[in-house]
Amino acid sequence: MTVPGSRNRIRGHVLLSRLKYVGDVAGEAGLQKVLGVLPVPDRELLSGMVPLISWYPLELCLRLDAAIAAVLSPRDKARVFLELGRASAEKNLKGVHRTYVRAGDPHYLLAASPLIYAAYYAVGRRTCEKTGERSAVLRTFDAENVTADDCLTVVGWHERAIELCGGQDVKVVETQCRARGAPNCEYRCEWH
Repeated sequence: MTVPGSRNRIRGHVLLSRLKYVGDVAGEAGLQKVLGVLPVPDRELLSGMVPLISWYPLELCLRLDAAIAAVLSPRDKARVFLELGRASAEKNLKGVHRTYVRAGDPHYLLAASPLIYAAYYAVGRRTCEKTGERSAVLRTFDAENVTADDCLTVVGWHERAIELCGGQDVKVVETQCRARGAPNCEYRCEWH
């Protein structure tokens, strides 16, 4: 199933992880408040069944993210986007993508970044370059509708993903961003 919209699409499990995050931190009342901020068609779609593997317009996810930030963290939106990414990794790497998690081996998961990216997004690609025993650089190319907020979710996702693989003192820093005019997004990952 594909919901009509742009060719820039994301899978339903991205939306579901966002909705679960809101329910976990703000309860049903908070979830209803977030949904209430959205346009009626978005609210109706997200209030119904959202199949994990269906494709949805990325713009829907961006509107949901903006609504979540406005309701849950209006004074510190960066924090909520990092937490959304972390929550998504927690849900998906303990669920649908658990095969990418190997205890003590963050590089195994990071090397699978191209496959994981393709599972989330219909447009663009991601690469991984191992730069040391406990470091790597991820690069995202050709993604559409890149926003600094979405890049923060990527930072949070990879921080939590590396932790789930046993990495400690994890640092993921975006060093280049297409939303700020760079040719691609680049994330430097380090851990102990």
